[in-house]
Amino acid sequence: MKNIYDLSRDDLIIYFENKNLKKYKAVQVYEWLYDKRVNSFEEMTNLKKELIEDLNKDFYFGKITLEKVQTDKDANKYLFKLEDDSLIEAVLMKHNYGNSLCISSQVGCNMGCAFCASGKLKKVRSLTCGEMVKQILAIEEKLNKKINSIVVMGIGEPFDNYDNVINFFKVINDPKGLAIGARHITVSTSGLVPKIKEFASFPMQVNLAISLHFADDESRSKYMPINRAYGIKELIDSIKYYISKTNRRVTIEYILLDCINDSIGDAKKLIKLLKGLNVYVNLIPYNETGSEFKPSKEKNKDAFYQTIKESGIVVTVRRRFGENIDAACGQLRAKEVKK
Repeated sequence: MKNIYDLSRDDLIIYFENKNLKKYKAVQVYEWLYDKRVNSFEEMTNLKKELIEDLNKDFYFGKITLEKVQTDKDANKYLFKLEDDSLIEAVLMKHNYGNSLCISSQVGCNMGCAFCASGKLKKVRSLTCGEMVKQILAIEEKLNKKINSIVVMGIGEPFDNYDNVINFFKVINDPKGLAIGARHITVSTSGLVPKIKEFASFPMQVNLAISLHFADDESRSKYMPINRAYGIKELIDSIKYYISKTNRRVTIEYILLDCINDSIGDAKKLIKLLKGLNVYVNLIPYNETGSEFKPSKEKNKDAFYQTIKESGIVVTVRRRFGENIDAACGQLRAKEVKK
C-alpha cells in the first residue's frame, strides 16, 4: 500500500487510467484531499463504493503526530513523530505578509556541518513526498490558517532526497493541491553540485538557495565536509550554470559566526567570489545550539553587511526568529532523541 499523499495529480491520473476510469475522478479525489481535507476515502461522497474499496486496497492516509510545540512571538517550532516513530521538526515564521514554514526533508542529516544541530544525528532515512506534505497539512489544521510560503531548509539535505522533494514541489504547487506559488517555494542545498545542475532543468520557478557560509576552501572544508567532495570553484561553476539555464537569481546564505567568518577580510573574500553573479546575499544571525559557535557581535555583523552593500552586491540580514525557543535547525529533535 502507498501513502495517498505521496502521489502527484499526474500519478493519480495514471492510476485511474490504468483502471480504465475517467481522469476527472482523479481530480475529484485530489480536491477531497487538499480542498476539503478529508481523512478517509469513505468521506469522498461522490465516489462509487467499488472505487472506494479499490482505493482502500491500494492506498492509506499517511499520518504524522504532533508531539510538541514551542511558541515565541515570531516563530513556532513543531516536533512531529512519523509512523516509524522517527522524529522531525518544522518551524513556522510569522511575517507581516503571511506565514512561512520551514520543513524537514530527511530524518537526520549526513552533511555534518559543524555548526548545525541537524548534523549531530546522522541520517536515518529520507522523507517521502507525503511526509513532507503532511507537515504543512498538520500545521494548517493546528492554526486554522494558510501557509503562504514554504522553505525546504529544515532537517536534512533536500538534494540528497531529490526525487521526493521534486514530487513534493509538484503537489504543493498544483492548483488542485496546496496551490502554493512556485516563487513562494525555496529549496536550500549545502552544495550537491550534480543536483544543482539537474535542478536547472526543473521547469517550475522554485527559488534556489545555497548554504555557502564560507568563501574559501580551507574554512569551508573544515566546517562543512561537503566541500571536500565539491569545492568552492565547482560550486560556483554550478551556480553559474544554473543562472545561465534559468536566468533566475540565486540566494547565497551566510551564517555569521563570531570570530570565524565575520571579519572584513571574510566579507572581501565573499565579494571577490560573487562579483558579477546574479545573486543576493542573505546574512543569517546564528541561533546557538550549545556548541562552541557563537553569533557575531552586532558591530561585526553591521560592518560585514556594510562592506558587502558598498560592493554593489544586494545583501539583506535575516530577522532572527525564535530566540526564546529551540529554533536552530534540528535542535529540538536532538534534545528529544537524547532523552
